[in-house]
Amino acid sequence: MRHRRYRGRIAATIGASLGAFVLCVLGSSLQADAGEPVPPYYVVVGASESVGWQPSSTHPYGQRSATGYANDLLQNERVRWNDLQLVAFGCPGDTTARAIVGGDRCHPTIGSQLSDVLTFLHQHPTTVLTTVDLGYNNLLPCLRHQTVDEPCVSQALDQVSQQLLRIVLALRAAGGANMQLIGVGHNDPFLGYYLHGPSGQDFALETLSVFSRLNDTLRSVYAEAGVPMADVASAYSTNDMTPVPYGALGSVPKDVARICSLTWMCEPPPLRPNIHPNDAGYEVISDAIRSVMDNS
Repeated sequence: MRHRRYRGRIAATIGASLGAFVLCVLGSSLQADAGEPVPPYYVVVGASESVGWQPSSTHPYGQRSATGYANDLLQNERVRWNDLQLVAFGCPGDTTARAIVGGDRCHPTIGSQLSDVLTFLHQHPTTVLTTVDLGYNNLLPCLRHQTVDEPCVSQALDQVSQQLLRIVLALRAAGGANMQLIGVGHNDPFLGYYLHGPSGQDFALETLSVFSRLNDTLRSVYAEAGVPMADVASAYSTNDMTPVPYGALGSVPKDVARICSLTWMCEPPPLRPNIHPNDAGYEVISDAIRSVMDNS
C-alpha cells in the first residue's frame, strides 16, 4: 500500500502544472518589457552538476558557479539564438524521485523541480532547449565507504528507469514542437579513488560497471521517449584503460587521468574528494551536448 500511495503521489505531481515556483535565472529577466520581443529560453533540469557546482577555498564543499556546462552552452548557442536566456531549475542533491515530489533544499515546503519546470514551459512557449541531468544521485547511497552495494544499485536503477521516463515524457508534452530536449549522461568520478592505493583501485574499477549500467539505463529511457542523449562517459574516455603517464605514479589508466584533470577528485584537501567537474570538465560536457544538437 505504501508503494502504491507513493506512485500515486508521483503521478499526481507530474500531472500538476500549477503552483508556486522559484526560478534561478542566470542572464536577463524572464519578463520582457511591453513591446519587446519575447526571448528564447534554455531550461536546465537536474541536480548539482546542472548548476555548475564547484568547490573553492571559501566553500570547500562547493557552491553554484557561473562556469558550468549550461553557462558554456548558453554562450555558444547564442550564435544560433541571439538573445538566448538561461533558466536553471537544477537543485543539488535531487534524485529522480525528489525532482518529482519536491521537499528538496530548493522546494522545502511547496512545489517541486518538475512542477516548476512544467509551469514555466507552459507559460514560455519560446523555450527552444531543455537539458535533463538526473540519475547520479539515485546511485550515490550505493557507493558509500568505497563499497559497491549491488542490491542498492539495482533498486536505484529501477527507480531511474521508471521515474526519469515520467519526467522526460512530461517535459516533452509541455515543451511543444519547437523545443529541443536532450538527456545528459554521466562520467564516473569515483575513478579518482584509483590513486588511493590497492583498495581504492579495486573500488574505482568496480564502479566502472555501475556507471556503465547507469548510462545504459539513461540511454534506454531517453530512446524510449525519442530523446537523444549526450555521451558524457565517452567524452571523459570512461572505460579507456590505456596506460598514460601520471607524475610520480608512473602511469595510470587514461580514464583515471581524465577524471583527475576534469574534476576535483584528485585535488589536494580540503577540495577533494569532490565529484564535480572543474571548468575544463564542464566544457567537455557542454561539447558533448552540442555534438548531439548538431546531429539531431
